[in-house]
Amino acid sequence: MKKILQGNIALCEGAIEGGLDAYYAYPITPQNEISAYFAEVLPKLDKIFLQVESEVAAINMVFGSALTGKRAMTTSSSPGISLMQEGISYLCACELPCVIVNVMRGGPGLGNISGSQQDYFQSTRGGGHGDYYTIVLAPFSVKEIYEFAKKSFLLAEKYRNPVLIIYDGYLGQMMEVFDTETQEGKLEIKLEKDIDKSWILDGAKNRPPRKIRSLLMAEGELEKFNLKLKEKYDIIKENEVRVEFYYVDDAEVCLVGYGMSARVCLEVVNNLREKAIKIGLIRPITLFPFPYKEIFEISKKVKKFLVVEMNLGQMLEDVRIATNGNAEIFFYGRAGGSLVSADEIINKIKEIIN
Repeated sequence: MKKILQGNIALCEGAIEGGLDAYYAYPITPQNEISAYFAEVLPKLDKIFLQVESEVAAINMVFGSALTGKRAMTTSSSPGISLMQEGISYLCACELPCVIVNVMRGGPGLGNISGSQQDYFQSTRGGGHGDYYTIVLAPFSVKEIYEFAKKSFLLAEKYRNPVLIIYDGYLGQMMEVFDTETQEGKLEIKLEKDIDKSWILDGAKNRPPRKIRSLLMAEGELEKFNLKLKEKYDIIKENEVRVEFYYVDDAEVCLVGYGMSARVCLEVVNNLREKAIKIGLIRPITLFPFPYKEIFEISKKVKKFLVVEMNLGQMLEDVRIATNGNAEIFFYGRAGGSLVSADEIINKIKEIIN
């Protein structure tokens, strides 16, 4: 079925298709269409919608629903996600699956309401206290927003870990036509066995009681648990990297971008390829786990990389780690809610080539 949807509404429909049970959120631009849509639709589907008193309340209600095995979700924009960080740390510590969405805006502080990619560090480095990660997905089209929202609950349950979907406000407001029945396969979830749900707290009638907690006070107990989490994150790194390549085999300069930046980069690549200028593009789809190995292999033959972001250089650090000195790394970015342009990137490429 073909639909024309705004990015934020595509997220809603994808989440519903993916089995969403409960949604909690506090209003903030540029993601308010999500809450407005869910407020109208979820009660009709006998699902839970609750506009709460704060982002802190929202993430803790997600925590409570996730404890019972329900598919819970919250959405916000950059300052609101900052307020949720303690709760996200608790979710990871208790290994509770859920979906969190950040429709990013300019910062720091209250910033503005324009689309941005200034939350990369927060998203990929946990964001709160302790050694933990969320699985981070970065769609670059309305169709991918729909598909990632649809499949993220299963990914979260597979690893008992929150999944964070991030995209900028421009993608959230943009409308595109796409086919909901055509699967592109960029987030296929492979299951070797049925997902274990024996941990769910659903009442102890006719069974021994269970408990889920993150306060581990016995000597060495917390370190042992941290090492257990690390083993899980290592498995995620091994199995769940998603990255897309465009014309990298013969590229003289390889662009690296995600989300809206990648869309603009792809326009640049197609434009310059028509002029016989050999430019490629690497588009990380998972920002955690990041495609370190894949980028390292490309850096063995492509010796110049241009990282493009709507910030002042955050994913840049991961690309430097990935290439491990094999290539020269250049950067072009815009901050504060400013959108990168194709002409600006082309000028930077000419500067690099010359």
